[in-house]
Parts: sequence; structure tokens; C-alpha cells
Amino acid sequence: MAVQLIKDNEGNPQYVVIPYNEYCRMRLTMAEYDDENEEEWEDIPWESDEYDDVLLPDAVCALMSRENVSLQAAWRILCGLSQQDVADKLGISQSAVSQLEAKDSRPQKRTREKLAAIYGCTQEQISLYLPKEG
Repeated sequence: MAVQLIKDNEGNPQYVVIPYNEYCRMRLTMAEYDDENEEEWEDIPWESDEYDDVLLPDAVCALMSRENVSLQAAWRILCGLSQQDVADKLGISQSAVSQLEAKDSRPQKRTREKLAAIYGCTQEQISLYLPKEG
């Protein structure tokens, strides 16, 4: 089953994203044990946007979780590249690539386009936090 962990700044798991069908199966199983708990569930507001349907390969998500790395770092590792390899392709320093791979990094559109070309993916798959102009 494909599972995505969402961790806090210290790397501690806080939430898990599971397939909807699995969620439904779990709810049915839980209902068999406790029909009265549903009133305790809290609705969480959300806003839909154009990036809701962007998919990431399981291998990228697994690397992010297993190695505790950012999305950009997971793509680089999956492609078998070093930070220096990416730096050479982008024409920047290795330390600049390291900064791009920070978990809170929000690369500019042109940088996302270049990274997507290097990693063979779409620019939407490079950053979980696209700026409004992205």
C-alpha cells in the first residue's frame, strides 16, 4: 500500500496519507467495533488548487521518508546524481544545490524547469510549495 508520512521539523511523524479505498476499508472495520465514535471526528477545511492531481513516483516518496530528505534531494538520489553533478548541470555551486534541497526550499520557476529537465519529471513534481506565479 502506498503511504506518505508527513513529519514535523524534527522529523517526527505527524500525519499519514493513505489511499482513499484503504481509508474506507479501515473505517468499515472500525465501525464494526465502535459505531458511536463518528461524532468525535473533526472536519478539516481545505482548499482545492490546480496541483491537487500532481502525482509523485512511489520511489521518490519512499526516498523522502527513508532518507529523511527533501523532494528535490529524493529526485537527485533517485537519478543517481551527486549534488556536484546537479551543480555542474545548472552552472551553480554545490552549496547552492544544497540550499535548493533544504526541506523548506521553494525554487523559482526557471530553476524548477531546469531541475525537471535534469530529473526527467515535470516542474510541478519538483516542489511541494509552488509560488503563486508558478
